[in-house]
Amino acid sequence: MALASYGREEAADVLIENLARDRDAIIRYGAMFTIGLAYAGTGANAAVRRLLHVAVSDVSDDVRRVAVLNLGFLLFRQPDRLPPLVALLAESYNPHVRYGAAMALGIALAGHAGSEAGTRALGMLEAMHDDAVDFVRQGALMSSALILMQQPDVHPAVKPFREKIGKLVREKHPSPMTKMGAVLAHGLIDAGGRNVTLALSSRAGFTKASAVVGVALWAQHWYWYPMQHMISLSFAPTALIGLNKEFKMPTKFTAACAAKPSLFAYPKMTEAKKEDKKERVATVALSTTAKAKAREAKKEKLSSEKSEDAKAEPSEEKEEKAEEKEEPEKKEKGKKEPEPSSFTLSNPCRVTPEQEAFASFDMDQRYVPVNPRSKPVGIVVLVDRSPEEPDDEVTQVEIPLADGNEEEAEMPEPFEWSPDMQSAN
Repeated sequence: MALASYGREEAADVLIENLARDRDAIIRYGAMFTIGLAYAGTGANAAVRRLLHVAVSDVSDDVRRVAVLNLGFLLFRQPDRLPPLVALLAESYNPHVRYGAAMALGIALAGHAGSEAGTRALGMLEAMHDDAVDFVRQGALMSSALILMQQPDVHPAVKPFREKIGKLVREKHPSPMTKMGAVLAHGLIDAGGRNVTLALSSRAGFTKASAVVGVALWAQHWYWYPMQHMISLSFAPTALIGLNKEFKMPTKFTAACAAKPSLFAYPKMTEAKKEDKKERVATVALSTTAKAKAREAKKEKLSSEKSEDAKAEPSEEKEEKAEEKEEPEKKEKGKKEPEPSSFTLSNPCRVTPEQEAFASFDMDQRYVPVNPRSKPVGIVVLVDRSPEEPDDEVTQVEIPLADGNEEEAEMPEPFEWSPDMQSAN
């Protein structure tokens, strides 16, 4: 019923009222998801008040949990409103309410770690990483990973969080649910090769039904673990791909990013731990053999000292000159070049949501976008300003087929059509 009520808003109020008053907790559970999906992305105050009322008054822990969780669906367009709303719920005595608050923060603030609301949400979730209840820790780890998606290593929260989940995966004492949350957090923060982010709306601002439904189904992994795969429906690629009229990618097309490269760089790959090689224990030497070796070493040392004294004077001068040359070279190597304040984006490339504000097109190059006002993100159709010049530096986009041996269908023959032809028929 919740899925059937997606986007209906006020038209679903009668159904919500009937479901919310039912004695069966499972029906009331469905009512909370009906509110979340019917008003997804609207931030409707009446729906928010109803969810908050149920979160503190219902007798069922399951209903209270999902009432808080669905706040994430309502407020993902206004993420700044969510942390103050769930601040007290995140400290509730009820672990189900704390779990719901953690999940709501992850859903609404996915990929927004650089914002003020994202920073506050990460602080609230960090306190829940060490919660006394294992499933609360699981939810906090997964939500933190969603918020930190596509964040570079320069972000202060990325490195400690990666170290924490790596430690939880390796150690034996964490509970299975906590360890499972750490494993899922690893997958979420690096989803799609770090080239996708969780997005419940399109770049044009429209709510994506498939994404909202995917996250709603993913939330049911509380009861059935295979539902975890449904979150892939909400992933959206963050890329800039320029295509010409032949659907090829010109390598000469570029865009500019007015920010330091480190702000949007890929995080470093996890390094494999090197195994320490066991050294063999040296055999015990007898005292007589040790004395004999010492006498031989003393004789060799005396003979070598005599020969070195003869060559010492010219070699010392050469060493002094070599040291003088090495000193400026070491100083030059020690100096780090300042990081540039901007860099060039090649075709294709990754452009994160936070990077869109700094990216722009270069309109003085050969290939320019058909719509100059379009954002430098997604698939951009280009116009060749010098079509007479040859351009060999293009990459052909391969079209995937259903079967490797199957041939692509032929294009239909050209024809002419007009409204008069339709009325005559």
